Amino acid sequence: MTHPWWPLFDLRISNGPLTLRAMTEADLAGLAASLPDDLEQDPAATRYPGLPDRVNRGIIVHQGYWAAWGRWSIDSWNLPFVTLLDGEIIGTQTLEGDNFVQRRVVDTASYLQPAVRGQGYGKAMRRAVLALAFGEMGAEMAITAAWHDNQASLGVSRALGYQPNGESRHVSQDRVDRMVHLRLMRADWLASGQAAGIAIEGFDACRPLFGLEQSP
Repeated sequence: MTHPWWPLFDLRISNGPLTLRAMTEADLAGLAASLPDDLEQDPAATRYPGLPDRVNRGIIVHQGYWAAWGRWSIDSWNLPFVTLLDGEIIGTQTLEGDNFVQRRVVDTASYLQPAVRGQGYGKAMRRAVLALAFGEMGAEMAITAAWHDNQASLGVSRALGYQPNGESRHVSQDRVDRMVHLRLMRADWLASGQAAGIAIEGFDACRPLFGLEQSP
């Protein structure tokens, strides 16, 4: 263990050519500078008048990172990964849980750089965190949501076996739009065999941070 105070920094998930590792502060400047223009950020995040939009978007990246680690608790956590291909960051993948010890439900979010989209990497990195969630963590359900016209995100979810889980209406850029919800159950994930070939390193030392004392 190289990070005894925060063992999440030693967590690695490998899936084919991709490696996922926990995001660090050293990643932030590069992530902020390369943020895709089409990535929709939290509308509730603070924007600072007088700053260019791109600077504000980069600030949101920094503050989101600090909030993820600073507010971490067993009852509510947000685990941000960077996704690497040949040692270069091509996107991010998060895994989130609220009251996970009791509910055993995880949520996910991600983005890829435009240059590497359409090559299966979105499915590969989602599979990586689902292997962690349904494997070492013992999750019973994974949920996700996307706007009804976000066919890329919805396509990844459906390809991995997610099933419809209702719809809701939310405000998006000053208009009301439709959010599509999907879910993936543990039994369906295990039956699919999609965890094959995925390697997870360094999770045992992280168990206390999730309130997990033993392997499922």
